Amino acid sequence: MIGFSRGTFVVISTHIREIGQEIFQARDHKDSLTSIAVSQTLNKAATCGDNCIKIHDLAELKDMYAIVNLDDEHKGLSTLSWTDDGQLLALSTQRGSLHVFLTKLPILGDACSTRIAYLTSLLEVTVANPVEGELPITVSVDVEPNFVAVGLYHLAVGMNNRAWFYVLGENAVKKLKDVEYLGTVASVCLYSDYASALFEGKVQLHLIESEMLDAQEEREMRLFPAVDDKCRILCHALTGDFLIYGTDTGVIQYFYIEDWQFVNDYRHPVSVKKIFPDPNGTRLVFIDEKSDGYVYCPVNDATYEIPDFSPTIKGVLWENWPMDKGVFIAYDDDKVYTYVFHKDTIQGSKVILAGGTKVPFSHKPLLLYNGELTCQTQSGKINNIYLSTHRFLDTLKDVGPHELRQVLTQTLMLKRFPDAWELCKILNDQAAWNELARACLHHMEVEFAIRVYRTIGNVGMVMSLEQIKGIEDYNLLAGHLAMFSDDFNLAQDLYLASSCPVAALEMRRDLQHWDSALQLAKRLAPDQIPFISKEYAIQLEFTGDYANALAHYEKGITGDNKEHDEVCLAGVAQMSIRMGDIRRGVNQALKHPSRVLKRDCGAILENMKQFSEAAQLYEKGLYYDKAASVYIRCKNWAKVGELLPHVSSPKIHLQYAKAKEADGRYKEAVVAYENAKQWNSVIRIYLDHLNNPEKAVSIVRETQSLEGAKLVARFFLQLGDYGSAIQFLVISKCNNEAFTLAQQHNKMEIYADIIGSEDTTNEDYQSIALYFEGEKRHFQAGKFFLLCGQYSRALKHFLKCPSSEDNAAIEMAIETVGQAKDELLTSQLIDHLMGESDGMPKDAKYLFRLYMALKQYREAARTAIIIAREEQSAGNYRNAHDVLFSMYAELKSQKIKIPSEMATNLMILHSYILVRIHVKNGDHMKGARMLIRVANNISKFPSHIVPILTSTVIECHRAGLKNSAFGFAAMLMRPEYRNKIDAKYKKKIEAMVRRPDTSETEEATTPCPFCEFLLPECELLCPGCKNNIPYCIATGRHMLKDDWAVCPHCDFPALYSEFKVMLSTESTCPMCSERLNLDQLKKTSDCTQYLRTEVEQ
Repeated sequence: MIGFSRGTFVVISTHIREIGQEIFQARDHKDSLTSIAVSQTLNKAATCGDNCIKIHDLAELKDMYAIVNLDDEHKGLSTLSWTDDGQLLALSTQRGSLHVFLTKLPILGDACSTRIAYLTSLLEVTVANPVEGELPITVSVDVEPNFVAVGLYHLAVGMNNRAWFYVLGENAVKKLKDVEYLGTVASVCLYSDYASALFEGKVQLHLIESEMLDAQEEREMRLFPAVDDKCRILCHALTGDFLIYGTDTGVIQYFYIEDWQFVNDYRHPVSVKKIFPDPNGTRLVFIDEKSDGYVYCPVNDATYEIPDFSPTIKGVLWENWPMDKGVFIAYDDDKVYTYVFHKDTIQGSKVILAGGTKVPFSHKPLLLYNGELTCQTQSGKINNIYLSTHRFLDTLKDVGPHELRQVLTQTLMLKRFPDAWELCKILNDQAAWNELARACLHHMEVEFAIRVYRTIGNVGMVMSLEQIKGIEDYNLLAGHLAMFSDDFNLAQDLYLASSCPVAALEMRRDLQHWDSALQLAKRLAPDQIPFISKEYAIQLEFTGDYANALAHYEKGITGDNKEHDEVCLAGVAQMSIRMGDIRRGVNQALKHPSRVLKRDCGAILENMKQFSEAAQLYEKGLYYDKAASVYIRCKNWAKVGELLPHVSSPKIHLQYAKAKEADGRYKEAVVAYENAKQWNSVIRIYLDHLNNPEKAVSIVRETQSLEGAKLVARFFLQLGDYGSAIQFLVISKCNNEAFTLAQQHNKMEIYADIIGSEDTTNEDYQSIALYFEGEKRHFQAGKFFLLCGQYSRALKHFLKCPSSEDNAAIEMAIETVGQAKDELLTSQLIDHLMGESDGMPKDAKYLFRLYMALKQYREAARTAIIIAREEQSAGNYRNAHDVLFSMYAELKSQKIKIPSEMATNLMILHSYILVRIHVKNGDHMKGARMLIRVANNISKFPSHIVPILTSTVIECHRAGLKNSAFGFAAMLMRPEYRNKIDAKYKKKIEAMVRRPDTSETEEATTPCPFCEFLLPECELLCPGCKNNIPYCIATGRHMLKDDWAVCPHCDFPALYSEFKVMLSTESTCPMCSERLNLDQLKKTSDCTQYLRTEVEQ
């Protein structure tokens, strides 16, 4: 370092690689620079000039560490110098003054509970309680101290062999006394009433304020160790109840102040250098001569080595926050290590390292409270540092999931379960909840674990933990929790150390660890050995270790547990067979009651090619199919025959049948083939060997077997029965062969009949049609042309048919034209029906059918009226009625208006048909009214005028309608009818005309359903509204709105009350003749839709 008088400060490297290279240059002073001084202890350099001192940090030269101004020195500064330890910096001036500066304070401080005391200047100590928020108190002391100690109510400072005690009041500090010790004091500890001082290998325990206690003299002061105890005390500590010290012989002694006697001692192999008890004194960290750290618990006299304990550790602080009892830190110059003592875990008590935190330079930790470390600095101040292991105490709003997981791991290490719960809620992740739950199990926090498992919905764990949460036996509870954590070996050790060691056996059984279970059963429950042996044997059998499985099955036999022994004996049988002791195994299986065992042993023997034994076992176990199969494999046909009635497998019957056929025993073979459902073979044997074609034919017809049909066809061909041969060739789908055969032997009709009833292709139909065409058999040719869709050729042949086949031919021609929907073909057929071609018109019914086939309903309707008229003229009234009704129904379904002539003719014909029903039922009035309606239209019944009029006269007379009877009788007296009257009635009618009686029962009136006009009940045209009123098909009267019903088949209306009466004697509808019963008849509440329908005018 070079300083230039003009104020420039230059640093030049002396490093071998960069020697002479300038590292740093600064203009430290404006006018002049007079001196430079370096302190290697502090790693600082100072320059002076221009009335100020500037101090640089050698680690970072650009950083100015401090500037000290001296405004009084006008004449300028002279020389700088440091003390060796760097604590003092001296400066001489031109004026003859000497200035000395303090660069660092000795770091002296102490803590008791949450109160701390620390040196703030050479003659000033500050006492503070940052946790409870008390204001700091500064205490001026008389000497520059070597040690500082603080208690609950006192402060002690001192040097060499003297200590000064101060009482800490609420607002003021009072000097209490000074004490002189017997040697130079190394350290002092205070608590509430007592102080202890360590000097020259001894500890003096004494009251701080002797007048406070009315104590005996011997309790005022005591010196340790006793005179006869040859050891040196190296460290000591004071708690509320105990004075604790460690010696060079490795003894840690607990002196109980209350009883003024030793209560506990622990002997360590090497000397104990430092001790640090927790606030209660129930746990203690000590560091030994080898710089190893241990946690000691005086309650159970146990020590636990602290892992990863650095040899440079200067001291230890226990957590003062009451909720974190097991947390402590160990610190050296650079770093603080956080440790946790886990007292209750399923693996026992242990210490773990939770993490490390870097500490700023020259910070000495004084107090740890809830993760916040209060440190004393060189400058006499205190500084708070948060431990990196307690990050969860900060706000976690912007922290990512990965970091949150690390924080969660820290909380679980520190056993901060409520904080971990909150973190899991933020993460909302199943893995995080599971980690928390596992940690709760590890730390035996059963209640909290239940809460976690309930939150994640793990019902099984909740129920299991609920069952064990009340267990007081530590080892038993830990065993259960270790088992739930899948650490089964640990669980076993814990169970065996508990009051219920048999739990270890139960666990091993549940886990199917049979080896371990057997070992445990020998010690804990010998009666369970057979049952465990059985289970173990089953597992060994499964893995293929048959020898050991057999041994364990044999061990499992108890002699008094039937069900269990049966399983073991079954195992012995199977394992004996597998091990080659077949005789023993088979005998065991035969003696055993289980069918399944016989089947299983049979299967094993079958795989081993021991067929006779396998079959014997199958047969004994009633597994006849398997037994027969094995007997077949060893060619024991006699046994197979014995078993066949019990065998259901077609495969076995087939094998047996083949064997019997080969032996020439066809009857037995055919029965076996039938059982095997091998119908082709059955047919073959019936034809070839048993000469029973009838049976073969019946089987073919039943089974529709194609192959079988071919066999039968071949058989009939050999016999020369071509018709049967053709039939069976068609069944077997050999249509070409059948056609050729029919052609050769002139059996085409048979072929045509058969093929017409089958599902056949157009080509087959065409070939038959062409054959018949060649033979000039027009009807047959036309029929097959129609089937293959060649309509014009079909029609040509139908129209060429001779008159003997006329009716059928015309029917087929109509069907052809209906399917073809071709106008040319239609006109051809109409010309034929009208007699255009041969001058002979055909029956009109054919024309009607043609129009119906073509769906030309209007032309069909006109034709129907003509046909009905012809039928009426011929006296076939029912036929005429049915033609008109079917046409009426067809037009209605096609929504075509019905011609009025058709509707009127149908009404008159229906009235005539009703007469017979009413007269048969003795209702002469209704019969007479219908006959009057018919007689008024007598011209429509030309072939029965006289009989109808005669019946009308008789019925009117019977019904009391004398005037009407007279009118129709007078009509009969006309010359053209008079001689045709039945002789039975002639005189009576003549008498009626000679002596006329004009009295007449008046016809009842009922309202019109359209306009409510009252009109006679048999009148169908309303004079009021001029509407044609629908008529009742049961009575012929007009319909009434409130008495409406319809036939469910033909939809024609009827008076509900009258139709009901009629159906009590009749079983069919008078209009459509369909069967009808009373239950089917329903009254119609709204008849509007029937009244809307109008016929053509």
